[in-house]
Formats: sequence, structure tokens, C-alpha cells
Amino acid sequence: MAQDLLDVTFAALADPTRRAILARLARGEATVTELAEPFAMSQPAISKHLKVLERAGLVARGRDAQRRPCRLVAQPLKNANEWLGGYRRHWDETFSQLDLVLDEEMKHPERREETE
Repeated sequence: MAQDLLDVTFAALADPTRRAILARLARGEATVTELAEPFAMSQPAISKHLKVLERAGLVARGRDAQRRPCRLVAQPLKNANEWLGGYRRHWDETFSQLDLVLDEEMKHPERREETE
């Protein structure tokens, strides 16, 4: 189940328009009309993007009288960040090992000449 949620999250994040919508919602709630303003696309097209984001659990819609503001739901992003964190740790460790090797080479360049 967790992998399915990650798949849906990353699929939703794959589109630059949806990422831009999330960036806008990170600043606060907005209506579909407000979200459509910076894009050269119709409100129905923005609504389709919002539905993808809603299915991924990244956006929720509220009701405020006649207004239906959208808001960011950060939990799926947190889950994706934690998953990516495992790879980040791997690369940090790999680069730390590389730093040690390079540091040793810089301290003792004659060792490299002996092996050549």
C-alpha cells in the first residue's frame, strides 16, 4: 500500500503544471480561478490537474460559502521525502568514502606514482 501511495505521488509530481500548482498552494489556499491565472490553459484543464493531485492526496478542497478553496496536503510529500532520504544517505556515505580516498591521495601523492 505504501508503495502504491508513492507511485501515485510521484506520478502526480511528474507534471510541471501540477508542481507549479503545489508551489502556489504552499503559499496558501486558492480557488481554481486563482490557480488558473498564471497558466495559458482553461479552468477545466486546471481542474483535471487538481483531480490528479486530489487522488494523490496532495490537495484537498474545502467549502467556504460559494468558494471552494484548494489547500496543500503535505503528508504525501513528507512520505516521498523520507523514501528519497534512504538514497540521500547512500550518496552521502559514498561521497564521504570518496572524500577519504581523495584526501589520502592528496596527502601521499607518491603512492599513486608507485602504482603507475
